[in-house]
Order: sequence, then C-alpha cells, then structure tokens
Amino acid sequence: MNALNQSEISLRLDQLTELSVALSNNRDISQLLERILRAAKSMTHADGGTLYRTTEDGKSLRFSIAMNDTLGLFQGGSSGKAIDIPDLPLFDSSGNRNMSAVAAYAANTGTSVNIQDVYGVNLFNFTGMRKFDETHNYHSESLLTVPMKDHEGELIGVLQLINAKDPETGKTRPFNETDQRFIEALASQAAIAITNQQLIARLETLFESFIKLINLGIDEKSPHTGKHCEHVPVLTMMLAEATHRTVQGPLAEFEMTERDRRELWLAGLLHDCGKITTPVHVVEKSTKLETLYDRIHTVDTRFEVLKRDVEIHALQEKLRAEKLDAQTEKAIDARLKQNLERLDSDREFLRRANIGGEFMRPEDQARVDEIAKYRWVGVDGAERDFLDANEANNLRIKAGTLNEEEREIINNHIVVTIRMLESLPWPRHLKNVPEYAGGHHERMDGKGYPKGLTRDQMSVQARMMAIADIFEALTAKDRPYKKGKTLSESLQILGGFKERNHIDPDLFDVFVREKVYLEYAREFMDAAQIDDVDVTKIPGYVP
Repeated sequence: MNALNQSEISLRLDQLTELSVALSNNRDISQLLERILRAAKSMTHADGGTLYRTTEDGKSLRFSIAMNDTLGLFQGGSSGKAIDIPDLPLFDSSGNRNMSAVAAYAANTGTSVNIQDVYGVNLFNFTGMRKFDETHNYHSESLLTVPMKDHEGELIGVLQLINAKDPETGKTRPFNETDQRFIEALASQAAIAITNQQLIARLETLFESFIKLINLGIDEKSPHTGKHCEHVPVLTMMLAEATHRTVQGPLAEFEMTERDRRELWLAGLLHDCGKITTPVHVVEKSTKLETLYDRIHTVDTRFEVLKRDVEIHALQEKLRAEKLDAQTEKAIDARLKQNLERLDSDREFLRRANIGGEFMRPEDQARVDEIAKYRWVGVDGAERDFLDANEANNLRIKAGTLNEEEREIINNHIVVTIRMLESLPWPRHLKNVPEYAGGHHERMDGKGYPKGLTRDQMSVQARMMAIADIFEALTAKDRPYKKGKTLSESLQILGGFKERNHIDPDLFDVFVREKVYLEYAREFMDAAQIDDVDVTKIPGYVP
C-alpha cells in the first residue's frame, strides 16, 4: 500500500472518528441522516448518494435524502424539498422477499452490493435508474449499496452511493474494497446512533404519555382540574416564548434552547401532579356546605320546620285567646307573616352565602352567626342550634368555598408534587423540572407556599409558571365554584397581584406588553370573555 493510500486511509479514519462524536451528540435524526450521507460521499468521493429509511411496519424502504453533485440535486434533509419517489417494497404481494431491486436485496440479505458498472450486469432491475439517467442526461456507473443495521441486527435503512470519482482526474471509478469496508463501518456506527436517538425519542414520548396519563387520572377525578393541567403548560410556554423574544428591560438576556423548552414544558405538565392524591370532595367542592352532597338542602328542610313551628305557634295563640276578635287575629297573622318573611329572607341569604365568592363582608359573617343560634327541634325530639359549628364555620368562609382545613388539603398538593418529582432520577437536561413545577404557588415577597421562597430564590421559569397558574384560574370557565372572568377583569386582578408583590413584575410587564393574555384568550377563552382591554387602566402596568 503506497504512501498516498496510507494518507487517504488516515484521513478516512479521522473522518470516522469525527463522525462518531458528531453522531453521539446530535439528537436530530434528520440532521443525523444528512451528516451520514455527506460523510459517506466525502470518504469515497462519490458523485451521488441516497439514504433510505425502513418504514415503521418494516415492509418498505422510504427515500429519506438524495444528493447528486453533478446534477446539483439535493432532496430531503435540510433542503426543504420533499422526495416524491414511492416507497420501495421489501416484499411482493405474495409475501416473498423483493430481490430484484438492489437496495431491497441489500436490506433483505443484510449484505453489501458493490457493482462496477450498472449497465454491465443483469442481476438487478435498474429500470428506474436508467430512466433517471435518460431524464437527467446522466450516466450511472459504479454503485455501492450497504445495509444499515443496529447492534441487534435490526435493519434501520440502506445507504447507497453512486459513481465514485478519482480525486485527481475526476473520472468515474469503481468503489474499491477499502471504500466498501469504510462505508460498512460508517453504516454500522450510523445505525447504532440512529437507534439510540430513536430509543431516546421513544422513551421521552413514553414519559410524556405517562405524564398525560397522570393528568387523565386527575381529570377523571375532577373534570374541573383536568383542563387546568392542559392549559397551564401552554400559557407558560407562551409567556416563555414572549420573554425569549423580548429585547428590552431586565429580561432582555433571557433565552431558551430546545432543551430548555422541553424541560419547561414537562414541568408545566407536571405542575399539579400531586392533585392525584387530593380527595375528590375537596377538589370538587362547588359550595361552602358541599361534602358528599350539598348540605344547604338539609338547612332548607330546617327552615321548613321553623316555618311550620311558627305557624303552629300562631294557631295555638288563636286557640288560647280568651276572645279572638278581628283585631287580635289580625295581630297574630301580622306576626306570623313577619316571622315567615324573616325565615324566607334568612334562607335566601344562606343560599347566597353558600355559593361563595371573592369576598364576604364582616356583617354577613355576623348574620350567619345570628341565624346559627336559632333553635329548632330535630326528629329525635331534642332542641339544638339551627347550624352546627361546622356548618356555621363553612358558611362564614371569607372567599371561595374552602375552609381552612380544606385549603390546607388543597395546598398540600404542591408538597406532594415536589416530593413525587424529587423522587425521580431526572437526567441532567431535565434536572430543573421539580424546581420549576414546585414553585408556582410561591410569592415574590416570600409569603407563598410551600417553602416561602422569595423572588431571588426562584428561577425565571418558576415565576412564569406562577403567573400562568393564576391567570388560567381567573379565566377558567369550568370551575365548580365560579364563572370565568373576562380579560379585563382578570388583568385587573393580576395587576393587583403585581402591586402586592405576589408575582414577578418584569414577567408581568412582558405578559401585558407582548399581549400574551390575548394569544391565550383566542385559543382557550369563550368569545364572550374576550372584551376590550385598556392597558392604561391595568394596575401596576406602565405602557
């Protein structure tokens, strides 16, 4: 072997080594395939090449990338030009192996095919190649076809090179034995690299499907939280992309790679996974008195008992009267009417109080206590307070429908979420998922939960998720305890959170300035909720 050949072999070994490193670092299969074909062409000085991928059912070869230097042809890969050639079947209609097409033969036998002159052999059907030559005024001569198999012998695809060129004269030459061995080594490396990337992609798909399975379980427990699990990740990514685009303000330097996006997306999907342990009757509590059923109906029955009692009392008054003249009867009827109206008024008041809201006035809470002290006689004949302590405490809830104990149960979902996520062996590129997902109930002033983190102790991504979580909850129309708010109402409340140092002020500025709220609204909110927004009236926002 002469010095030139030794130099050429050394160069090819270097190319193989560089390619091996590149293949192990590249996660984009389309880029991998293009890199493989270009490397194969370069090593052998081939004028053209085609790379086939095995179809998912394993019954055909699909054209993935095609190149030809002489013709300036480049299809598939990064060219943006689709290959419109039909798939090459590996079997005929009877199930027999296709041995007439050279690429199919290499795939079915697992052996390389090295042909010096395609016009000088009759072993294969080269009708398609000859038609290509005629159409493009080209002459195909030498051909090297190598199957790509992974470490388990599974066919990944086929690599085909055409017309090796002499680097000095430029004339077409056959692919020699050294060419074949190097391309076989490259094909083996490439197949393993592609298999690894496919395995990683499948594992990630499986993992994301498992996450969606958890959210499906939450959805089955509570349809009202299932949409929340779907919408918060989307809104988080909208805000993240807007922040990535911003070129002014304190967040101008923020940027994300595709890996960063993947990490944040998964965190968004998992941000409420702990709710799978939250009791349904707490998650679904649509009124203050709801447990397994709404106890307001029991309270209604007591009112009927009280009304019956005052009516009986009025009749007894009439019976006991020494002289039941018209004036006395009229006075008794007036008191009865007054008592019945008072009871009806109290019943309507408790029905309204039971619904819950954003704020219950102290005087209304005091009225609940007054009604609670009414006395009534139950079916056991014992006299008792009209409302027991639990009922009175629930009806006095200042905001929403949850009492303190139930709110602690709800709040515990984030503790469970963090515990669940921190127990997983996250790979390095996903190591921040627990922190991102676990911080969406923290506040910038350190008064959030569960860890009481301040703004400086939180990542930008966790602060994004906090805004997304709040805004989704404000606008959601599927909650059992409230109606979805309009855009302007939601931004008013969100601005209040900003002024009280609950949410990140810089991210809030991006959220409004880049109209992230409107992008989200158009996708997920009812048209009736999307009203005109005057940004000059949003608290805490400076246009």
